[in-house]
Amino acid sequence: MTLRRAFTFLLVALLAAPAWAAPKRASGEGADADKGEGALLPADTDLIDIPTAAILDYGGYSSRTRFFSNGGVMEWLGFGVFQRLNIGASMNVDRLIGTASPVQLTRPDLQVKLRFFDGDRIIPAAVVGFDGQGYLYNRPDKRYNQRQRGFYVAGSQEVGVPGLHANAGMNISDFNSNAIFGFMGADYNIRDKVLLMWEWDNIADIDESRINMGFRTYVTPSFHLDFAVRGVGQGGSFSNGVSRGAERVVNFKYTGNF
Repeated sequence: MTLRRAFTFLLVALLAAPAWAAPKRASGEGADADKGEGALLPADTDLIDIPTAAILDYGGYSSRTRFFSNGGVMEWLGFGVFQRLNIGASMNVDRLIGTASPVQLTRPDLQVKLRFFDGDRIIPAAVVGFDGQGYLYNRPDKRYNQRQRGFYVAGSQEVGVPGLHANAGMNISDFNSNAIFGFMGADYNIRDKVLLMWEWDNIADIDESRINMGFRTYVTPSFHLDFAVRGVGQGGSFSNGVSRGAERVVNFKYTGNF
């Protein structure tokens, strides 16, 4: 994706949507208010794979665990270390669940997220960040089959009706190649009980892009459970024989404050 096409994508996805924006909720500002804080729900800082413009509160923390194919587990820890700034780390563990062996760990990866604009009725809330975590580690090639997001910018805005949000952004996963990718998604909150999620990720080459779909259920205000399918409609295999087809994932997340 050329630089001109990337900026065109971002402008269309983020600035055209607010023309249909619904009024903001009375409590809070920007995306945080839209993401359910008025109902004591923590902000949804991410969907299935893509980031949103929401962040953890100052003094907040989160623990997120994803269970994926072949007994794999991925763990994230995130912290609101300053106003508007979150940092975190993640680790991928293969074959942790089940009878397959050996259990294999990959190196920890870093996440940083800075919210530089809270958004208003016209302009979406926006963040800039870095995410070093990839997916489906390819041990023979010593890299992830699905690359890390790397450096990214993202925006979120409530559109159309209360509870419906548009999220979009672009990222550079590898500065050696300077390839620019796009991502977009939508989520719809149903009475602060269930969040429906849809994503189109890794947008540059259509054949390599991914459609992800799922839903999030709020078990308690601090704990939610996700069920999702990644790579809907894809087929084939990666170089290490891992299927490129649809992958079911389950995700647990707990959010609290110090």
